[in-house]
Amino acid sequence: MNFEVTSVQQLQEQLARVRYLADDGLATALFLAARLPQPLLLEGVSGVGKSELARALSEALGLPFVRLQCYEGLDSREALYDWNYLRQLLELRRAEGSGQGAGAELNLFSSQFLSPGPLLRALQLSEERPAVLLIDELDRADEAFEAFLLEFLADFAITIPELGTIRPGVPPIVLITSNRIRELHDALKRRCLYHWVAYPSLEQELAIVRLRAPEVPPELARAVVEAVRWLRSLDLQKQPGIAEALAWARAIRALGHEALTPAVAEQTLGVVVKNRDDVERVRSTAFSGLAR
Repeated sequence: MNFEVTSVQQLQEQLARVRYLADDGLATALFLAARLPQPLLLEGVSGVGKSELARALSEALGLPFVRLQCYEGLDSREALYDWNYLRQLLELRRAEGSGQGAGAELNLFSSQFLSPGPLLRALQLSEERPAVLLIDELDRADEAFEAFLLEFLADFAITIPELGTIRPGVPPIVLITSNRIRELHDALKRRCLYHWVAYPSLEQELAIVRLRAPEVPPELARAVVEAVRWLRSLDLQKQPGIAEALAWARAIRALGHEALTPAVAEQTLGVVVKNRDDVERVRSTAFSGLAR
């Protein structure tokens, strides 16, 4: 790698400086994705920090960050590029107004009229140093887009008929996330490194809360983390992630509380549980799993 990362441990330390704690397995997968280079497919339930990892990597290494949010109906044109038709029209009218006339040789398909999508922008930014390209929630996109993406990942090149083929100086670092709404194809998985991102252990999650919310007292941070882990055991429709644990701890502290009691949990439940049926289910337990 040409951006000053020489070991897995060093990468972990650089991520920790931007308040992202990666365990050995995740840091190793990320290191290899950058060193080989090869796309890294991160799967796991929502809220475990998959998308945040790409942002943290960009910040830790001082690399440009580009995000492609996937959704049903996303097509290759939106991901690659489009022409700025309004700017082309204004240029045409400007030429006519200046007396150049319709016969003037106007190049309306030059780079100044190009509107790059996330994939093209990632290639343009990857010159001497790679950009970090996050392809977020690929499982939400259609299978046709997944097939197109497979071709893009094979070549890291985009051909624009009017401009030619655009290639990066160095390949971008590509992170692909999936919440497993649908199964991704084996062909894509073969192209990628793979890592399953699970919920952290109690001590790991506590370390994350302490690192990212230092204003929260240690006893309260532990109580919140233990309570969040209890909530996950209830098999809720939307289990609280690490972001909800952080938000809950900060909210309780902002209200001036020093401890997590059933009364405090009832007061702040909407911070951590965000589904009506889930709220009723938690209330039906009388908050039996909370530290009192």
